[in-house]
This record gives sequence, C-alpha cells and structure tokens, in this order.
Amino acid sequence: MIALSLAEIAEVVGGQTHDIPDPSVQVTAPVVRDSREVQPGGLFVAFVGERVDGHDFARQVVAAGAVAVLGSRPVGVPAIVVDDVQAALGALARHVVRRLGATLVALTGSAGKTSTKDLIAQVLRRKAPTVFTPGSLNNEIGLPLTALSATEETRFLVLEMGARGIGHIRYLAELTPPRIGLVLNVGTAHIGEFGGREQIAQAKGELVEALPSAQDGGAAILNADDPLVRAMASRTKAKVVLFGEADEADVRAENVRLTDTGQPAFRLHTPSGASDVTMRLYGEHHVSNALAAAAVAHELGMSAEEIATALSEADSLSRWRMEVTERPDGVTIVNDAYNANPESMRAALRALVAMGRGRRTWAVLGKMAELGDEALAEHDAVGRLAVRLNVSKLVAVGGREASWLQLGAYNEGSWGEESVHVSDAQAAVDLLRSELRPGDVVLVKASRSVGLESVAQALLATGAEGEVAAR
Repeated sequence: MIALSLAEIAEVVGGQTHDIPDPSVQVTAPVVRDSREVQPGGLFVAFVGERVDGHDFARQVVAAGAVAVLGSRPVGVPAIVVDDVQAALGALARHVVRRLGATLVALTGSAGKTSTKDLIAQVLRRKAPTVFTPGSLNNEIGLPLTALSATEETRFLVLEMGARGIGHIRYLAELTPPRIGLVLNVGTAHIGEFGGREQIAQAKGELVEALPSAQDGGAAILNADDPLVRAMASRTKAKVVLFGEADEADVRAENVRLTDTGQPAFRLHTPSGASDVTMRLYGEHHVSNALAAAAVAHELGMSAEEIATALSEADSLSRWRMEVTERPDGVTIVNDAYNANPESMRAALRALVAMGRGRRTWAVLGKMAELGDEALAEHDAVGRLAVRLNVSKLVAVGGREASWLQLGAYNEGSWGEESVHVSDAQAAVDLLRSELRPGDVVLVKASRSVGLESVAQALLATGAEGEVAAR
C-alpha cells in the first residue's frame, strides 16, 4: 500500500499507540486480516469473530514481519488501539483513497458483479496499473482491504460493492468515493432480506446517488435492458451512459450468437466505433457483463478495438464461476458452485445447454439461499426451466429446496429418469460416478452455503484416476 507512518495511521483512525518505540516507522506492505497473509512491513487488523480472535495472533504476525497490529486492545506488541476496528479500517481506506489520485470505479447488481468486475479489471489494466476486488470481497471489510492494497502506481481502482440492506452501498461509497458507478441489474438475490425488487433497486441505486456531478467527471453506467436500473438515471447528477442490447444504448451488442462451444460472440458498438468480440467465457449472459465493462472502458478513453481485443482475451479470474474443465475421458465439468440466485441459475442452465449441443447434459443443482417467501416459487421455476431447455438429467441435491427443484421438473413433465432428488453431495457424486459417459457435460451450481463445489472436485478427481464408467 501507500507508505504511511504508524503515527499518521493512529491519527487517521483516532487510535492510541501501544508498545511502539518509533511511531515514524512506516507500513509499506499490505494491510491484512488473515495472519497467514502477513508480509514484512505490513499491518495486521485484528477482528474478534465468533470462533477466532485476531488479537491471539498478535505475536505471531509481528514475528512474521508485521510492523504493528490494529486492534481493540493492547496485545504486548506494537499496536494501534481503537474502539471500533471496522470503523478504523474504513477511515484508513478513505484516507488512502483520497491520497491516491486514481480513478475509482464501483459496481453493484444482483447478479454478475464478480464476473463483470474481473472483465473491467482485465480491460483497464491494458491501459494503466489496476487494482481490483479479489473474488467477491465486497463488504465493509473486504472493500477497504482492497482499497488499501493500491500503490502509488495504481491508476484504476475497481471495487465490487455488495448489499444486504438499505444504506449498505451508501456506506461503502462513503469509504471509497467512486467517480464511475456501474449498476448491472436488479434481480431477486437476497430478496428475502430486502423484501422486494423495489427495495433492492432502492439499495443498488445508492451507488449512482453517491457519484460526483457530470461537470466533476461523474459517470453512471446503467443497464438499458433493465427498467429498474434504467430508472436510476433520475437519481444521479452524473453523466448517464447506457449499455445493453436496446437500440438506444450508448454501448450495445449486435449479432449476438454462441459458438459451438457455448462462448458468446457479438459486434460491439461504442460511440467511438465498432469491433467484433468472441469471448473465452461461457454463456450468453456474459454479453451483458462484457457490455458493462466496455462502457466503463469507453468512458475512460479506450477505443472500440482496444476494448474488443481485451474482452476477447479475458479469462475467468475468480474460482468456481463457470470453471470449465474437460476430463481425459471427455466428460466436461462446469463448476459454477460459488453462489446461486434465480437469475444466475437460469443463465447457467442456458449456458449448459449451449455447451452440450449433441451431448448429454447434467444439471446438479442445490438450494438458492435468502429468497424468503419466494423460495418455493423460484426453485419450482428453475426445475421447470431445466425441463423446458431439454437438460438430459437434473440432479437436485439437498433438503426441502432441492425437493422443490425436483417437483418443478416433475410438474413440467419430467416423470421418468430425467430428474432425481438425492440427499447430499456424496450421494450426487456416487450417482454421477456410476452414470456418467464420455462426452457428458455436467453443471454444478448452488448457493455457497451448500458446498456443491465438492461434487465438481470429486468428479474431476475421478476423471484423473480414470474410473469413469464407459458405456
């Protein structure tokens, strides 16, 4: 991060120094909360969790080279002590961002945030040094830690912002004020916590409200194909840039199609020109993500040709998000088990069908969490969609929600062996090991809490051992 003395950090966060012989010593390495990630010259942030107290690792991290600990009590080693560690971390991030001079891009949405953030970062880093949120660390702890990983050379800071209620994004935007704000969509993820899509739109729109005016360089990048997102134009003083497949979109796609392997291709149109894109990622839903990234890049001065080249060469950077691996026996495993909501589940099923043209397709699906009163209807709808898309085999994994998936498939006409409900991940693995044939395509997807990535990992291990049934 930017070099700061312990004295300056203590002043910024309103803390007291303890056991620090020389307050002029600087923090020159990343700020971390995981003791295993400490580097010489770094700062360790000690949080008290339900099972682990970071303060217990104070001596260990200092021995590993940490300059000091930021915590809520003295720990017998150099420390800055504050009343509220989370608030102090946020204050430090705000201070560093103000000093950076980098362009801050923030994005939010109900689905596709992490994939789009990864695309934006891969496009922008062709232009200048770029720091971006690792994985989906998009909350009040992960976001400031990302901001603090920026250096003097950083020119673009790309931050994913998540929300589980009204006011969350407003708070994150105060910690790291963006110049460019992107809203992807308003779906049903976390609808059980918000209460409805209108409340979700209210929360996501806090991002565009936080942007500077158009005269001061603010730009709101909005999805022209989502009415609730498009309506956010009235909530910002920033310049509004629309992306999507709608004719009036400033950045749009034409001639959208999928290759034989299920990868999207289209002609990208921007105000500065047009160019063809063929992506390495899988699924038509990535077209919207790519257009969002293109709109951000255009706003930051990149040409259509530069953007198209970067999008065509971009890879998936975050694990368990449409990770496609072909086993030696020709079975393809699609590990999309990091998370799931109705929108991403539908997109993944369509991608599976596109990838599996002429091959047997398996959808191994589990619970979509945090849907509240909509849970039954949404799981039923996904089960029905699997049948309508002619997915060869649906394996619903888990308890009540999985039974709803299987019931939806049954009610849509899947009465034979096309769908099955199994109790847990191991049962799914056992079934697939006995039934898979060379050439099959298997999608594994559920909310993170279900842990279905273990199914994908077990199937890949089986393929490596050559134990697949060939019949």
